[in-house]
Amino acid sequence: MEMNTNQNNISSRDIPVIDLSNHDEELVARAVVKASEEWGIFQVVNHGIPTELIRRLQEAGKEFFELPETEKEAVAKPKDSMDTEGYRTKYQKDMEGRDPWVDHLFHRIWPPSRVSHRFWPKSPPEYIKVNEEYATHIKKLSEKLMEWLSEGLGLKREALKEGLGGETVEYLMKINYYPPCPDPDMVVGAPDHTDVNGITLLVANEALGLQAFKDDHWIDAKYITSGIIVIIGDQFLRMSNGKYKSVVHRATMDKEKTRISWPVFLESSLDHVFGPLPELTTDDESVPKFKPYVYKDFKFRKLKKLSLD
Repeated sequence: MEMNTNQNNISSRDIPVIDLSNHDEELVARAVVKASEEWGIFQVVNHGIPTELIRRLQEAGKEFFELPETEKEAVAKPKDSMDTEGYRTKYQKDMEGRDPWVDHLFHRIWPPSRVSHRFWPKSPPEYIKVNEEYATHIKKLSEKLMEWLSEGLGLKREALKEGLGGETVEYLMKINYYPPCPDPDMVVGAPDHTDVNGITLLVANEALGLQAFKDDHWIDAKYITSGIIVIIGDQFLRMSNGKYKSVVHRATMDKEKTRISWPVFLESSLDHVFGPLPELTTDDESVPKFKPYVYKDFKFRKLKKLSLD
């Protein structure tokens, strides 16, 4: 795909916003499916996750990143670790030679068998409690979204969750911390990419900086307080046999404001095999558009920019 990444090429069209409090569930489900087909990104409001809980989650994450570096290093990603979990500062340049201006913290929040508190900050004291509480809410919301998206494929409600791994599906919390940047043109928050996983649910502080690419334009995500931005990733693109879009997006920088975002990535366990859901490719007209992959191989090939099909 040829992308015009000119910073000024910003469309005025808005990313869809879906009110989940509407009593007509069929209408809500149709809006979620349509946004996933046409955009691959949308924002949900009145989603049932308490505003106060989101505020506490954000406060705890912000407090962690404001700690002295030595304290943050207590949950650092081990140098020899092949896993993503832990705190790290990212230094690698993007394709155009710009430095990423961002620190990260990764840790799994679900399932309990995959949670390692070794990588959960002990300071501030509320960090663990608020993340455990948020995990139960985000799991409930994500499963409702997956049910609607499964039915949008003409399948049973559990189809996408089962295809992603059922009860072994992993929820990976990531905090992106982008400090103010004196020269935003020389660095990049997150370069153009699609998410490798199934679906991502993201909250952010008011200085969001997220942009999605659609119809040859970058579109600013206008963040609504306590809204949750939903991003379709590569796994759902493939599992839906191309029906749902895996959206290209990026994070931009700000000269004055600190930008922080809290995406939760739903993904298969590394040994899980995923591909187009079999029920979608049973007749002659519905050939699989993608081949199946073991998730760890898919992630490796994407990371190394190797061909995938």
